[in-house]
Amino acid sequence: MAAVLTGLAVMFLVAALGLWAAGAATLPDSAFPRVVTATVVTAVGGSVRLSGDAGVFARTHASLAVLPLSVTLVGALVLGAAFLRPLRHRAVASGRELAGWAARIAVLWLPALVGLAFAARQTFAVDLRSGTLSDLTDLLDASPKIGFTSDVPPTVLFGLLWLAGVLLLALLVARGAPLPGRLLRGQESVRPAAHAMVELLLAYVVIGLVAALVTAITRGHVASVCALVLLGLPNLLWPALTLGLGATWNGRLEGPFGLPVPQVLETVLRTPDISRLNLRSLTDYDGRAWWLLVVAAVLLVAAAFRMAVRSPARVRLWRHAVHLAAALALTVLMICLTGRISAHYGLSLLGIGNLGGGLAGEVVLRPRLWQAVGLGALWGLVAGFLGGLLARPVHRRGAVDTA
Repeated sequence: MAAVLTGLAVMFLVAALGLWAAGAATLPDSAFPRVVTATVVTAVGGSVRLSGDAGVFARTHASLAVLPLSVTLVGALVLGAAFLRPLRHRAVASGRELAGWAARIAVLWLPALVGLAFAARQTFAVDLRSGTLSDLTDLLDASPKIGFTSDVPPTVLFGLLWLAGVLLLALLVARGAPLPGRLLRGQESVRPAAHAMVELLLAYVVIGLVAALVTAITRGHVASVCALVLLGLPNLLWPALTLGLGATWNGRLEGPFGLPVPQVLETVLRTPDISRLNLRSLTDYDGRAWWLLVVAAVLLVAAAFRMAVRSPARVRLWRHAVHLAAALALTVLMICLTGRISAHYGLSLLGIGNLGGGLAGEVVLRPRLWQAVGLGALWGLVAGFLGGLLARPVHRRGAVDTA
C-alpha cells in the first residue's frame, strides 16, 4: 500500500505542477483535477480517447497520443524503489517470493487504475472568440466542444503491463536486489549493462535539468520551462540521444500548436510536408547541433566503462561489446516506442474541413524504428569494446593481484 500510494502521489504532484505551469489551472468547469488524472493515466500506459461535438451542421475531430515521460519516470523510480525496499537485506530470494511481493502491489494497483480510468473524463466548450466563424456557429447551433474519456479495459491492461515492466526492470538494474539462485549466474551479463543504460538515460535528464535551469535564469519563460521539465523533459532529451547516434525521425508541426523546444527543432518540423529530423537537417539551421553527436559518444563510452567496471574481470572484450550492443538496442527501441507524438484537432462546418480560425493543427513525430535500433546496436558494439579496454587497468571483482 505504501508503494502504490507513494507512487501515485508523486505522479499526481508532478503532473499537477507541470499542468499548472502550463496554464491548465484556468480550464473551465473545475476540470483541472480531471486533466491531472488523465495525465497520470497516460503516464502509466493507459488509454485516453478524445471526442468532439459541434451540433448537427458541424463536426470536430481530435486525437492525441503522447506519453508524459517526466511523470512516467518519477512514478517508475518511486515504485521500483518501494518494491525493492523490503528485499534490500536479502542475497537470494525464490521466484515465488518475488512474485508474491509483485502480486501484492498489483492487487492494490488494479483498483487504483480502475478509479483513475473512471475519473479521467471531461468535456470543454471551445472558444472561437469573436468573428464571422463564431457568429456562424452560434447561428447554426454548432459551437464546438471537445472532451476526453479514459477507456477502462485498455487502461487496466496496459497499466498492469507497465507495472510489471517497472518491477522487472527494478530487479534487473538494482545491484543489491535478490534473485532466485538459478538466475544469479546470468546477472553478471545482464545487470551491469542494464544499470549502465539507466545511468545513461538519467544522465541525459540531469543535463536537461541543468540546461532548463540556465534557460529559465537567462531568458525567462519560467512557466513554460517548468511545464516542459515536469511533463515531458525525457520526451525531448531521449530522442536527442538517438539523433546523436545518427537516427532519423519524421515529423510535422502545423497550426497553432507550439512546442516548448529549441527554436531550431520547431523550424525543422514546421514544413508543409513531413520533414526529416536528424543531425544533418538540424545542422543546416544551427551548426551547434553536432554537439548531440559529441555528447552521445562521450556519455555512451562512459556508460560502457561503468558497465565493464561492474562486470567480473574474466569477461572478455567481445562480450562487453555484445552486452552493450543488446542493451543499447533495447534502450533505443524503448525510446522510439515511447517518444512518438501524434496530435490533431480540426473543425468542419457544412462539409468544409479544417475551419476554426487557426484552431486546426497537427503535431506528428515518429522515428524510423529499425534504423535507430540498428544504429544503437552498432554504437553499442564499438562503445562496449572501448569501455572494456578503458576498464582493464581498474581493479574489478574477480581480478587477482600478481604482486
